[in-house]
Amino acid sequence: MRALLDTGPWVALLDRSESMHSTCLEWFKTFTGSLFSTEAVLTEVMYLLNFSVKAQTAALDFVLHAAVQLMPSDSDSLAVCRQFMEKYSDLPMDYADATLVCLAEETDITDIVTLDRKDFGIYRTGNQATFNIIP
Repeated sequence: MRALLDTGPWVALLDRSESMHSTCLEWFKTFTGSLFSTEAVLTEVMYLLNFSVKAQTAALDFVLHAAVQLMPSDSDSLAVCRQFMEKYSDLPMDYADATLVCLAEETDITDIVTLDRKDFGIYRTGNQATFNIIP
């Protein structure tokens, strides 16, 4: 399985005070496959974990030890992100979410590990693909 990783589950896994910590911990224990994310998502994770250098280090270790592969953005993908943010401005769509929807379009990966069921239930890629939200 290949899946995209959003901010919420990543933070919940590393922050025991999060209400979804146990759910995310159990999901990550049983997951086999590859996880992909973006630098924008990592930035949100680091910001939300700024209460603990240990938690931030653990988040970085996910990337450094290849548990999560960060996919870079280029000028073309930034333009697509802007289009998605304009399209979903009524929600509004934040930049990190836009990078994930763009990445889904570029990679054809529509499985997403997120706690944001509302927004990812609405978002569609440019070819109108819907997301399979997990856990």
